[in-house]
Amino acid sequence: MNHSYKSRKLIVLSLITCLLQLSSCTINQKCCKRFLNKAYSSKAPYDAVIVPGIPYGDSSDYNKFIMKSRVYWSHYLYQKKLAKNIIYSGSAVYTPYTEAKVMKMYGMALGIPDSNTYAETRAEHSTENLYYSYKMAKKMGFKRIAAATDPFQARFLKKFARQKKLQIDIIPFVYDTLRTINTSHVPQLDVSTTIAHNFVALPLRESFWQRFRGTLGKKIDYKAYSD
Repeated sequence: MNHSYKSRKLIVLSLITCLLQLSSCTINQKCCKRFLNKAYSSKAPYDAVIVPGIPYGDSSDYNKFIMKSRVYWSHYLYQKKLAKNIIYSGSAVYTPYTEAKVMKMYGMALGIPDSNTYAETRAEHSTENLYYSYKMAKKMGFKRIAAATDPFQARFLKKFARQKKLQIDIIPFVYDTLRTINTSHVPQLDVSTTIAHNFVALPLRESFWQRFRGTLGKKIDYKAYSD
C-alpha cells in the first residue's frame, strides 16, 4: 500500500467521520430549540445574523428546500426582532448565480428592507461564509453576531467558529417553528442580475481534494475585509 493511497484513505475516513458527527445534530431538535430560546432570553437582538449560501438554479430539490428554508428562517429572525440585519453569504460557485445576491433578493421580497440586508460575495465554502461574513460584520461596526442555517451545517460551523475564536452564536432551524411559517408562496423574481460574468464552476477550477480542503477552511484569505 503506497503513501498516496494511505493518504486518500485517511481523508475519506475523516470525511465520513465528519459527516456522521454533523448528522447527530440533524436529528436532535432539542439542541436547536435550546439555541433559539437562548437567543430569545439573553442574546438578542443581534446586530447581524449570517446566512450561508447554497447553489441556486440547479435541479436539486434539496438545494431548493435548503435555500428557501434559510431565507425564510432569516426573515423569521428579523421579524421576531432577533436580528437587526442579515448578511447573506456566497459567491457564484456551482452555478452562475451569485448565491448571496439571490438570497438577498428573496429576503427583501419577503419584507426585510434593503437597508438591513447585505451580500458577502467572496465565499465559496461554508467555512468562508462564516469567516468572511464575520469579518465584514466587524468592519461595519456590528458587535453581536450570529449565524442561522440548517442543523446539519450548524454543528460544523459552531465547531469552526470555536476553533477560529470567532464570537458567533449559532441559531439552527427549528423545524417545528418553520412549519408554522407559510412558505407555500415563493416570490417569483428575476435573478438574472445576479449572474456572474466569466463564470467557471468550482469543479472545473479545483479538484475534489482542493474543494474538500476549502470545506475544512484551509483556503481562507485571512486578509479579506481587513482593509
